[in-house]
Amino acid sequence: VQLQASGGGLVQPGGSLRLSCEVSGFSLDTYAVGWFRQAPGKQREGVACENYGDATTGYATSVKGRFAMSRDKSKNTVYLQMNSLKREDTAVYYCAAGRMFGCWGAEYDYWGQGTQVTVSS
Repeated sequence: VQLQASGGGLVQPGGSLRLSCEVSGFSLDTYAVGWFRQAPGKQREGVACENYGDATTGYATSVKGRFAMSRDKSKNTVYLQMNSLKREDTAVYYCAAGRMFGCWGAEYDYWGQGTQVTVSS
């Protein structure tokens, strides 16, 4: 079981990035996938999540309307499209998967390595 996050980088405020989370070892059909981030000196926070078993989705208030998750079943890959990026979106972003009701639970058992997103001019 492996999650591989990628797609981070340096982007100017107002710009866009798309993060990818490639999953191997299991199908996501009955799992929730979450995107989390951790900025220096801050606690990790949930950004967005989607449960492909019960069709639950969720977005943090700070990213609602700017970020969107999507999934390519054929590639077993989940994406996080990030638009209108702000300096405060700077963080290491992680994807995780787990089985739970909804998608904001604590049962994220599998984690990918982080990918750095830096929003700066």
